[in-house]
Amino acid sequence: MTQRIHPTAIIDPSAILEDDVEVGPYSVIGANVHIGEQTILGPHVVLEDRTILGKNCRIAAGAVLGGAPQDLAYQGELTRVRVGDNALIREYVTLNRATGEGNETVIGDNCFLMAYSHLAHNCQAGDHVIMANAVQVAGHVKLGDYAFIGGGSLIHQHVVVGRMAFLGGASGCSQDLPPFSMSDGKPTTIRGVNTVGLRRRGLSSEERQRLKKAFFYLWFSGLNQTHAIQAIRDNLEMDHYLEELLDFVLSSKRGICSKHHRPGESPHNQQEVQEPESILV
Repeated sequence: MTQRIHPTAIIDPSAILEDDVEVGPYSVIGANVHIGEQTILGPHVVLEDRTILGKNCRIAAGAVLGGAPQDLAYQGELTRVRVGDNALIREYVTLNRATGEGNETVIGDNCFLMAYSHLAHNCQAGDHVIMANAVQVAGHVKLGDYAFIGGGSLIHQHVVVGRMAFLGGASGCSQDLPPFSMSDGKPTTIRGVNTVGLRRRGLSSEERQRLKKAFFYLWFSGLNQTHAIQAIRDNLEMDHYLEELLDFVLSSKRGICSKHHRPGESPHNQQEVQEPESILV
């Protein structure tokens, strides 16, 4: 077993470090921590009790993973943080372990958490999630695969962010963000489809166009949600992306972020409400 442990690091005897792990100066590894092979910890990293890191992770200076939840309901029960493979976690990121015996705060594979971002207790982040600098995520939030959260944004507890959603910087989000969406603002406002992200994920032109039409009906047509969903089913050839979008909208418990209008602007403004075909550029 090849390891590179700086002599100033403090490692609990019960911790398990796999092959090719590197631990930087003054880092602290707590009891029952498990670090996957080829993972590198920078200086002054703290991994608290029972934290699990996957393979090939990079943890930068000052990050604290597995700290006790900032939750008055927490009574010292055994919980943990679990991070998948290939995570890139930058300076001073904090990940709190869960509340509730046996529960976990989970980060999927290939995630990138930039400096000073925070993920609170009981959060579940999927694969390929990106949180830019100083993003603050409250407890019990779910972030879908390939979600992108812009710098300085705040996400309220129990919010669900759908797959491939893009939230612009300095936003304040207190309701669910649908998959495939592009949004920003305080309160967070649906702007349209995350076209660039969908193209990068390999969605065809036809699939992207169907999603744009669905977004038109749901947020820009002036129809209520029930009628918008019926219009989608009546007028579009359904595919699994549309089904995922509608399932998300119908199952939302906090409500979906809406399309807000400027003061004095009617939701039926003629310039805004166009035929779906005319917004597919």
